Amino acid sequence: MKAKPLYLLTVFVSILLVFIGHRIAVQGLLIPRDFPHEIVRARVESVVERTLPDIYMGAFEDEGDSEHLLAMLGERLVFHAQVREGMHRGRIVTAEQNLGNFLGVADPLREVTAGDRILLIYTGNRWFFLEHIRTNKLAGLAIIFALCILVLGGKKGFNTILSLSLTCAAVFAVFIPSILSGMNIYIMAALVCAYTTIMTLSIVIGFNKKALAAAVGCLGGILVTGIITVIMNRMLFLTGIVDEHSRFLATLQIGPEINIRAIIFAGIIIGAMGAIMDVAMSISSSLWEVKEEARNLRFETLFRSGMNIGRDIMGSMANTLILAYIGTSLSVVLVLGIYSSSLTELFNREMIVVEVLQALAGSFGILFAMPLTAFACATIYLKKDKPKKRRIEMFESLQ
Repeated sequence: MKAKPLYLLTVFVSILLVFIGHRIAVQGLLIPRDFPHEIVRARVESVVERTLPDIYMGAFEDEGDSEHLLAMLGERLVFHAQVREGMHRGRIVTAEQNLGNFLGVADPLREVTAGDRILLIYTGNRWFFLEHIRTNKLAGLAIIFALCILVLGGKKGFNTILSLSLTCAAVFAVFIPSILSGMNIYIMAALVCAYTTIMTLSIVIGFNKKALAAAVGCLGGILVTGIITVIMNRMLFLTGIVDEHSRFLATLQIGPEINIRAIIFAGIIIGAMGAIMDVAMSISSSLWEVKEEARNLRFETLFRSGMNIGRDIMGSMANTLILAYIGTSLSVVLVLGIYSSSLTELFNREMIVVEVLQALAGSFGILFAMPLTAFACATIYLKKDKPKKRRIEMFESLQ
């Protein structure tokens, strides 16, 4: 089955926009590249020995202090590894892995063994173990996921993978560099959301009334989420400093100054966009099927059907959004709960306030996307064709 020219044009324009956006976003990008250390991929060849850490050798006069330090640092594992990249590529180097338990967790650090693929860091003329390479296993899982989508979804599945890839490209190749280049975060976040919405609906559904109605509802819901976020951002006196990462960005001395409060806005509308789009697409597709099967539908009937469908979707989508935010910040909530003297103190911490704001603003977007999509569907689907178009269709049917 040949692809339609309009579909190919849509894909081409979507890719071209990401490419152009990336070229514009990186123009003012300034990131330090001269690091005092080198991080490379490597493969463990053999384990040499286990030794005590250097700092233990006569570092303390008090035997009790030295034993306590040894218990914390643990042993040192010396091994040979082959460097797979960088200026030392192909060399067999001697590296060390610290087996200490600095954090005191129950699950000890996994020791390297021959054949392991790891990351090494070269600093102070010595090689040290940094991390096990996990991206290869994640890539395998992603490939299995893509194959499942293709098998179960067919052409729609392929379009889903394509739109997902372009969405990731828009975020990581355009939006992130634009922030580091000093561009306006509010404008760039809005552009990325608009691009993702229109691109996804155009590729997955196509240029038709269903996509148009879903786009109206989705963009309207995102707009409501953005307005609520901006208003509450000021009313709650948010600073944007919610964790050590935001604090690092606020004090970054390299490149343009980053608006930390705008990061909250961007995170909320981008995070809520998926759930809002899901609601809009579900209502739009359902009402299209109703319109196709039923005859002599009135505006009020189709709109009421959309609202009823939306009410059923709304509960699960709001739960999905709120539980997603709770799940991602569960460890933080537990730590803050332990060290907070009361629930009032806990729920007034900025980190918790931002999480609650994300959930509520996103839920407002879902809530308003429901009537907006239903109204757009009732208006667009029941719009009568122009007489000229009807005459052309009648002429084609006679041939």
